[in-house]
Amino acid sequence: MHIEPFNHAEEATPELIADYVCETGENPLWHSIEKRLYWCDIPNGRIFHYDPALGVHEKCYEGRTVGGFTIQSDGSLLLFMDRGAVTIWREGELTEVLPEIEAERSSRFNDVIADPRGRVFCGTMSSSVSKGRLYRLDTDGLPHLLLEGIGCSNGMAFTRDQKGFYYTDSFAREIYFFDYNVESGAISNQRVFAKFAEAEGDPDGLTLDAEGRLWSALWDGACIVRLSADGKIDRRIALPTPKVSSLTFGGTDYSDIYITTAIGDKKREDGTLAGALFRLKGHAHGLPEFFSRVEPLRP
Repeated sequence: MHIEPFNHAEEATPELIADYVCETGENPLWHSIEKRLYWCDIPNGRIFHYDPALGVHEKCYEGRTVGGFTIQSDGSLLLFMDRGAVTIWREGELTEVLPEIEAERSSRFNDVIADPRGRVFCGTMSSSVSKGRLYRLDTDGLPHLLLEGIGCSNGMAFTRDQKGFYYTDSFAREIYFFDYNVESGAISNQRVFAKFAEAEGDPDGLTLDAEGRLWSALWDGACIVRLSADGKIDRRIALPTPKVSSLTFGGTDYSDIYITTAIGDKKREDGTLAGALFRLKGHAHGLPEFFSRVEPLRP
């Protein structure tokens, strides 16, 4: 489905929350237990958190590349790294779940999302060796290959009735929709939900609001957009830097939209706020994301 050009950007002023000069700021995720927003800088292996009640933010992790993470039901973070590695991080301590996936030794995880049963759908990047893939990491710590031949595995979401699954291939500039079986974790019947023109930017991270409408961040599009039920853009909110990477709902009533951006090391080209974290208040309401419930592999 082709999206018709949408030229009007809604008047809104994104609030600057923090600027850690992120090369690729990504994976904003509201921690409903701690009431804090977490996000990462993928290639530099950094994770940050922000406490809106106190108005403070800080770096809380620095180490291996982190392509994405979920929040476990006990409040720890489940980190998805390079080489297909998965690790639990809690209060500075790391516990290995999966040392690597052999097919991903030249790649890394990118976007990830927990499903309603605590499994995690986790995508990888293309590399010089192979195209990207989509896996499902089950709660026993074992990965299952779902899709191959992906350009750049990216934003995902489950429909509110838990019968559908959205998945993004940024390089194809397409968002797909699948039938989803919540009991088995299987996906089927792939079709294109939305296709973006090159001038619109590449769809990156995404989320659903409380009414079931899809929101996507547009890399090189300098905006976030909301999509209608037929895959067309019906709202566009501009950001002051072109490489908008992801977004999520947060805050006590999930009425805040947190937005990550990228290329903080190229502020001359992409603006002084490239790589910063932003917030928009009162434009929509979201719902909590699911917790992951993945256990380390047993010896």
